[in-house]
Amino acid sequence: MKVMKRKLLKSNEYWARAEKIIPAGTQTFSKGPTQYVQGVAPIYLENGYGSHVYDVDGNEYIDYALALGSVTLGYAYPAVNMAIEKQLRNGINFSLMHPLEVELSEMLIKIIPCAEMVRFGKNGSDATSGAVRVARAYTGREKIACCGYHGWQDWYIGTTTRDEGVPRSTKELTIPFDYNKIESLEKIFAENEGEIAAVIMEPIIMEEPRNDFVQNVKELAHGNGALLIFDETVTGFRLALGGAQEYLGIIPDLATFGKGMSNGMPISTIVGKREIMKKFEDVFFSFTFGGETLSLASAITTIKEMQDKNAIEHFKIQGKKLMDGYNKLSRENMLQDYTQCIGLPAHSAIYFRDTNGNESLELKSLFQQEVIKRGILTIGVHNISLSHSNEDIEKTLEAYEDSLKIMSQAVEEGNIEKILEGKKIQPVFRKYLPD
Repeated sequence: MKVMKRKLLKSNEYWARAEKIIPAGTQTFSKGPTQYVQGVAPIYLENGYGSHVYDVDGNEYIDYALALGSVTLGYAYPAVNMAIEKQLRNGINFSLMHPLEVELSEMLIKIIPCAEMVRFGKNGSDATSGAVRVARAYTGREKIACCGYHGWQDWYIGTTTRDEGVPRSTKELTIPFDYNKIESLEKIFAENEGEIAAVIMEPIIMEEPRNDFVQNVKELAHGNGALLIFDETVTGFRLALGGAQEYLGIIPDLATFGKGMSNGMPISTIVGKREIMKKFEDVFFSFTFGGETLSLASAITTIKEMQDKNAIEHFKIQGKKLMDGYNKLSRENMLQDYTQCIGLPAHSAIYFRDTNGNESLELKSLFQQEVIKRGILTIGVHNISLSHSNEDIEKTLEAYEDSLKIMSQAVEEGNIEKILEGKKIQPVFRKYLPD
């Protein structure tokens, strides 16, 4: 496969300007240049259509980042654009509530197993923070057990390495546990008897639950008087329309959704049991743009399109081709001990290990460098959209084949860093390596 002839002049010019006026240069860490091989990857995208995006220099890429998973149908998807344009002509935000709030709520209640009532936010952090607050109000307890990534608010981010500015007293109220290790949650309950308000978790984190893990979490939470909250910001509208709770057949007390429910427009939701959700009548969860109509219209149309076009099945089929194809190429290049594609077809990730079994950002950077040069934009995660075609998958696997051959030779010769053409990827704080 040919390496693209590219220029990155405009990307670099914008970046030089941004560094002077935007802290960290970016609004979103995961979109910033530290997550890509600097000097090789584009820094700014200008437009996108379907599964393809174009940077400010006019270079074209097949995109698997998909705006951090928020695009499910495809960029500039016609039916969604039409719904937004129609609503735009009638107004964006109003002085009173809008009927679309009711229509989308009714739709979600039909789709999501645990949903009996609905509230809207603008991003995943709104939803998870609102769910935690209402769980505390409902149970009269303060501590939270968490598993996964739950956004930027103090209650969660204090558990990570990005905890500057979070009060120590707040950090002490949230305790992480490990996925597929029920004993880590048992320890939390044993050491905090009668104090845990809720267990909030990503129900699937790049691997299927083992030994009835998620069901055991639910039983452990309820057995100790705590609520179970599924953070479905990633899994919702990808594994099933009703999220991982539909996929697993395990119903939580509350659940949060975001990202893919509106094909890139900013909206999230908290759904759950009526008796718990009624506490939102007392708990303060309110913002000027909670009922913003363009996002509501987009969400309604996105969900209808996913239903009509059987998008979930498309995600599975195309995602499985990528996963199986990648792992086959990894084995053929004798790299199975260094790299593998893990997760579920609709949302998978490529991990990279060194000879000691530790995460290798050098290998990840080399791989990313080579696929970007061949027109594939990825941060190591496969988010599949309805617009990803068979041709897209074939071209992607061709790029993977070339890139893995280069990686295999670099591993054999021990010169990985020497052939990197730019600064390697830096971690934000999250890791996808399985045990």
